[in-house]
Amino acid sequence: MSEFQVSVREACERGEFRVCQYSIQRDHLHLVVEAAGKDALGRGMKAVASRLARAVNRVFARKGPVLFGRYHLRVLATPREVRNALAYVLLNVRKHWRQRNGTPPPVRLDVASSGAWFDGWKRSPPATEERGPRGVARPHTWLLVEGWRRHGLIDPAETPGSRHSVSRVDER
Repeated sequence: MSEFQVSVREACERGEFRVCQYSIQRDHLHLVVEAAGKDALGRGMKAVASRLARAVNRVFARKGPVLFGRYHLRVLATPREVRNALAYVLLNVRKHWRQRNGTPPPVRLDVASSGAWFDGWKRSPPATEERGPRGVARPHTWLLVEGWRRHGLIDPAETPGSRHSVSRVDER
């Protein structure tokens, strides 16, 4: 588990704030969180940001601010929105692969995501490493526990943002 993932795990459950899924990108981070309100969200995001900044500074032996500006917030209100957000966050590396290479990406877990602990896969994706201790909080809200499943489990061969979410090459 990377230093960044350890930082997310340590900040993932703070009473009224939970990081339920994540994906670490080269220059940004995607999070699916639950918060009991605006204040809990603000406090939780501040905790995540400070932990990530300390981890980045430790790894790169540097000092100073890491995150610039505020986070982008999107409140998810329907089961379909939550399902789409989960697929987007957990499979974001597949989207970037297709954009860079123009070919279907390999079907495997993104090691810089919480996909190893996700229990809503349509079929088990090939694991790339041991799971280890749970890296995210268990969700408490109906939308993240059960509601999103009304729109189908997530296939690890999906590519978020593509016209056809599962390419024919990947359907073996």
